[in-house]
Amino acid sequence: MKQANFRYAPVLPFRANPITMGRHIHLIKQLFNNNMTRRLLIAGNWKMNLTLSASLELADGLKQAASSVADVDIAVCPPSIYVQPVAASLKGSNIGVGAQNIYFEKEGAFTGEISAAMLKDVGCQYVILGHSERRNILGESSELVNLKTHAALVAGLTPIVCVGELLKEREAGTTEQVVRRQFDGSFSGISAEDMKKCVIAYEPVWAIGTGKVATPDQAEEVHAAIRKMIEKNYNKEVADVVRIQYGGSVNDKNAKEILAKPNVDGALVGGASLKVELFMGIVRPV
Repeated sequence: MKQANFRYAPVLPFRANPITMGRHIHLIKQLFNNNMTRRLLIAGNWKMNLTLSASLELADGLKQAASSVADVDIAVCPPSIYVQPVAASLKGSNIGVGAQNIYFEKEGAFTGEISAAMLKDVGCQYVILGHSERRNILGESSELVNLKTHAALVAGLTPIVCVGELLKEREAGTTEQVVRRQFDGSFSGISAEDMKKCVIAYEPVWAIGTGKVATPDQAEEVHAAIRKMIEKNYNKEVADVVRIQYGGSVNDKNAKEILAKPNVDGALVGGASLKVELFMGIVRPV
């Protein structure tokens, strides 16, 4: 559960001075104000990387390294051609498998596309939808993401739906408006019960693969705004359940501070997910 493992729980010294006591009290309030039903979800997006042998080697390394992790949900999202062998390798482990995209139709003459049902059939549990690279490089609209989100839910996959602003949009002060537009478009027609099954990943586009990272406070500000959007469109019960990940150059050095924020419920990890030690440094930040 979110923070329930007390990874980030402060320990009060027996004789704290007023300054340190104030800091500890602030952290304790943050800890217990968090919704205790949201488990962290750390998902690795392998993007268009690795060979089959390298994918299986990485999966095996993660399986061994994460075998004792019981309080965090973990997933990896290999290229679609490697989903089945990676899922087979991880079967029976505590690591879920996801895909990086689907097509919204169930079947038919759609050359080169893969349906949600096909991915479910080979062991998929999650699917990343609307990643900024697909929105901004391949021109995917929120309307298309919405069709895919509906299809994923029908097939029994957990959609990880990405939203986030470009650098020019942040500099123009329109981050919340951009995210709101993407949120409304991507989740149009999704029922309250289905919304509870979804995961949202906030990924500021300017921080993806650039080495730049939103500060923990910047991430928390947008995550809190997204949770308010969920509450406004649905209700507080739904808003309290939906997990909101942060994505954008997350690594083992910055993860602890980002994940400690009350509205950050995990991370969608890019480059750092390709190395066992780096990914585990996010699952178990020190």
